[in-house]
Formats: sequence, C-alpha cells, structure tokens
Amino acid sequence: MDVYPSLTDVVGNTPLVRFNRVTGAAPAPVYGKLEYVNPGGSVKDRIALSMVEGAEAAGLLRPGGTVVEGTSGNTGVGLAMVAAQRGYRCVFAIPDKSSAEKIAVLRAYGAEVVVCPGDVPREHPAHVHSVAARLAVEIPGAWLADQYDNPANPRAHYRGTGPEIWRQTDGRITHLVAGIGTGGTITGTGEYLKEASGGRVTVVGADPEASVYSGGDGGPYHVESIGHFRHPETVEDTWPRSYHPEVVDRFERISDRDSLLTARRLAREEGLLVGGSAGTAVAAALRVAAALTPEDLVVVLLPDSGRNYLSKVFDDGWLGQLGLLEEEVPG
Repeated sequence: MDVYPSLTDVVGNTPLVRFNRVTGAAPAPVYGKLEYVNPGGSVKDRIALSMVEGAEAAGLLRPGGTVVEGTSGNTGVGLAMVAAQRGYRCVFAIPDKSSAEKIAVLRAYGAEVVVCPGDVPREHPAHVHSVAARLAVEIPGAWLADQYDNPANPRAHYRGTGPEIWRQTDGRITHLVAGIGTGGTITGTGEYLKEASGGRVTVVGADPEASVYSGGDGGPYHVESIGHFRHPETVEDTWPRSYHPEVVDRFERISDRDSLLTARRLAREEGLLVGGSAGTAVAAALRVAAALTPEDLVVVLLPDSGRNYLSKVFDDGWLGQLGLLEEEVPG
C-alpha cells in the first residue's frame, strides 16, 4: 500500500515547479520549491520536526511535556502539528503583526496563544522572545524550541531541503534565492548546495529594504516572517545563531510593494497562492534570472501559502490603506 506510518513522515520532499509566465523575457529558467505543500502548510514543518526530535533525543522534551516558542506563526503551526501527533501541550507567544489566519490555525491545533505587542524593543518583558522564555521557565515540563538559536533549524535544511534541490535539478542548479527570517533555511540549504557543487552555486538573500540583514535601517515593513526588524530602543541588536551570514553571496533588497504585488501575480499568473515572503523571494529571483543565461538555473524557496494572508496580501482594502494597491487594468 502507498501509505505513510504517520503525518510527520510526509514532511519534506516538496515539488519543484517551473515558472512560465511571471519570468517574462528572463533568459534563465526559474523554479519554485513549493514548501507550502508540507502538511502544516509551510517550510517550518521541517524545522519543527527536527527540533522536537532533537529535544526528545536529548531528554529535554518528555511525555506529557509542553512545547513553548516565540513565533510569527508558521513555526508554531509546525510545532503544534507535531505536538498534536505526539501528545504534547503547546503554548506560543506571537506578535500582533501576525495575520489573524495564523493565530486561528494555531488555536485550531489546540495551542494556547499569547499575543504580544510587536512595537517593543527586544529587552522589553512583553517582547515575544521574553514572553516565551518566561513561559518556558514557569510551566512545569516545558521545553523552549528556540528556533532562532537552535542548531536543529539549519540542520533540517542541510539534511533535507538542500539534498532534495540537488537531486531534483540533477545538480544543475546555479543560483539559490531565499528569504532570511531565522536564517535556518538559507543557511542549511545554501551550505549543502555549496558543498555539493564545489562552490559553484551562488546563494542570494532576498530581504526587505528596511531589514538590517542587507544593510537597512531596521525600520518597520509589512511583509511577515522575513528580514530583521530592529526597534529604535533596542540596546543590543542580536542576530540569530541559526543564520550564518557567510553562506550568503549577495542580497537583493525588495520593497513592500514589489513583494506583495509579486505574491498576487503568482496567484493570478502561475496559479501559485503564496505569502508575502514568497513574493519577496520571487521578486529577487526574477531580478537574478534577468541577468543570467539559459545555461543557468535558479531555484527560489516559497515558504508558505497565501491562505495565511487572505486578510492582508490578498485583500484590496488592506493594500489600499497602505497605498500599495496596483492600478486597476480595464477588463
């Protein structure tokens, strides 16, 4: 029978699909890695499973225990899915910037959600990471997943996402384009592909214009789950240990407008319903492909589904309030 022993055995091995319309006249082919077909709906299923298995092996998470994390949504969903399958309780701190859909999905899995203000410095006790750390201490039997500093995060991509892309492209990939949030995806995937290709693969970071990662001022932006925001009152700007900056060869800095409108184009021109961070990554990939040759091959990571952002990216009213809505085309 063509069946799987459990839900977690379905994580990974996501398809690679060529873009046909949004690429325009770009000479190099661009392929999207559809991470939203993971059972929890995002690339974060990979690290959720990796982190839980690592904690179980180390004796940090025991039967009847509680999974705690600070998350913008997707990692929490992945953890909640794995926890439900294995019988753990879940408590998540999540910033108020996250979409209502993400919060609803977390609660649907049975997780307890603590919504935190997103406009406070990292040292503030109400900050997402501070709240998660406090809950992990207060709750008996709790384990803090700590995706930003957990080595099981990039390891999941070094062992899974990277080898999959190498196999799917028969080793022909020349450029990897991915956004940077915790940094685990681009770090683990990029490290593997550089090693497998003997350093031939170029790794391009797709980053919001304001993000500190690519030299921005750290100011606010509207695309979720990507980049590095720095509150002006933050005392020490700490970067995730899951992110290894030396893996990234160069950046493409993408505006909110280009990110969100590219996500909408993907739905309407390619039938791919993806989130805003995927829009950032694809906008960057299209820039990269435009300067290459037909012998090159670009792979871009699409982290999650647009179903998480129906009230934002795909809502004309929300985009209109931000002044980002494209002009209506007659007919």
